[in-house]
Amino acid sequence: MELKVNAVVLRAADYGENDKILTLLSAERGRISAGIKGVKKAGAKLRFAAQPFCFAEYVLSARGERYTVTGCTECESFYEIRTDINKFYAASAAAECALALSFEGDGSRELFSPVIDALSGICAGNEGEALALFLVESLRVSGYGLSAGDCPRCGKSLSDGKTPLRFDMDSGEFLCASCGEGAGASFSTYNVIKKSLSLSYDGEFVTPDGVKRALRLLREYFAYKTDARLAALSEYIRLL
Repeated sequence: MELKVNAVVLRAADYGENDKILTLLSAERGRISAGIKGVKKAGAKLRFAAQPFCFAEYVLSARGERYTVTGCTECESFYEIRTDINKFYAASAAAECALALSFEGDGSRELFSPVIDALSGICAGNEGEALALFLVESLRVSGYGLSAGDCPRCGKSLSDGKTPLRFDMDSGEFLCASCGEGAGASFSTYNVIKKSLSLSYDGEFVTPDGVKRALRLLREYFAYKTDARLAALSEYIRLL
């Protein structure tokens, strides 16, 4: 049986002398593992299809529950990611996150569009903000959404820049220091998260340092909720 899917490569692992096993995230079937033969040979016709972050229409031959790539038409290579180390690690962090949140089958389809949007955003502009947006959105569709409005317990506004903030790892909420028992959070972190949630935010506080702080918080929250350690995200934060 032949199957066509629009998919992006999240991971490519060596298999044997010349083959690879691809982990694809597809719009139609969610996460799929597929073998691709001969792509480690110089001049291999499908060599491009086994590159990380390749977004393409993949033609798969299915035998039972095993898939083999037999054809590929590239949609976007996200070339800029390969020429900038910061963009590369930001994209690797997005792929790492998608791998941690996805599983084989249709249930992972909701992550496909956020991944493509993240890779496009990383190529086009501020990769840190694009990555923060992706982490917030991918956590939301996976059931771990964040909240950055008024204090959910007492209703106090957190937007004045003067109220000390806390972040609760259990609920994913920012709270005032009087109500919260979680770790302290900066006003810049709060505003970067608000921007990522498409809420009204104070642009004065969306700074490179604020993005770095927000990514640190998102890394800890991700690990708290999933037990996954995002090594590429840690390396990207180190590079900032």
